[in-house]
Amino acid sequence: MGCASSNTADTKADRLARWRATGIVGLRDAKLKSFPDEVVELDRAVRTLDLTNNKIAAIPEEISKLTNMQRLILADNLIEHLPTNMGKLQSLKLINLDQNRVSMLPDELGQLVRLERLSISGNRLTTLPETIGSLRNLLLLNVSNNQLKFLPESVGSCYSLEELQANENSIEELPSSVCNLIHLKSLSLDHNKIPPSLLKACKALQNISLHDNPISMDEFQSMEGFQEFEARRKKKFDKQIDSNVMIGSKGLDEGVDL
Repeated sequence: MGCASSNTADTKADRLARWRATGIVGLRDAKLKSFPDEVVELDRAVRTLDLTNNKIAAIPEEISKLTNMQRLILADNLIEHLPTNMGKLQSLKLINLDQNRVSMLPDELGQLVRLERLSISGNRLTTLPETIGSLRNLLLLNVSNNQLKFLPESVGSCYSLEELQANENSIEELPSSVCNLIHLKSLSLDHNKIPPSLLKACKALQNISLHDNPISMDEFQSMEGFQEFEARRKKKFDKQIDSNVMIGSKGLDEGVDL
């Protein structure tokens, strides 16, 4: 591991004191090539760690010492693997690993039972661990721009899930358990290979995006459950209009993208 550069020991001391007082460690665009030692020294004081846009290739096992950390943001790095002991970070509510080189998530991910937002778009994932179903408080799952051919059946156990983004993969079929997600409001599946039939059982769904999939608008509108989906979609946008919320140029068609 390495440290962020500093001109004097006092500068480092001041920085550590500030991080310890606020709980926020921000080292975006710091030209780091390795995980900074000094962050580990803070252990339970860290609540937010943001190392976006560096050249960090590895996350050390010692990250497990940051047991009070709630937000871990590691986007735009060179990370290939995650330590298995990340499961000890029981306070985590948000993980952002967008634009890295991760090919596999450890099974221990399922131990992060407080996790609410997981974004790992733009990586090299070919599968997701079955243990992802243990994330019962997950609200957002973004696995877009990977190499996924399927989602695990256990994803239907993420009962709190409201938004699922899986654009730009090679998914051919969704598990039937997706329709167990009664809170799911937004489903984005652009650029896959899915002929979906989701509308009947996904009773909370308000937005679905299916650009570049083998389905036409006529086929979509003929699906069982379409009328109920359409009613939810229109109700959502009527509320936005009543609240003077500006909607896009597509108007009420924005909830369906084919």
